[in-house]
Amino acid sequence: MKKNMGNLDRALRVLAAILFGVLYFTQMVTGTLGIVLVVLGAIFLATSMISFCPLYTIVGMNTCDNKGKNSHKHK
Repeated sequence: MKKNMGNLDRALRVLAAILFGVLYFTQMVTGTLGIVLVVLGAIFLATSMISFCPLYTIVGMNTCDNKGKNSHKHK
C-alpha cells in the first residue's frame, strides 16, 4: 500500500476527527448525524495513521509530497 496522503492532509483529518468527537461527546450533535460524524472521525483517524486513503486511489488523487521525484523541475 503506497502512501497517498501528505502531512497537511493528515493533520486536517486529525483535527476534523477531534472536532467531530467533541461535537458528539458534548452532545452538541446527537442522533444519526452524531453517529455519522463519529464514524467519519474514526475513518479520518485510521487513514491519517496509515497515510493512505482508499478513496484517493479510486479518484486518482495524491496529496503526498514526492520529495526527490521531479525535483529538478523546481530549480
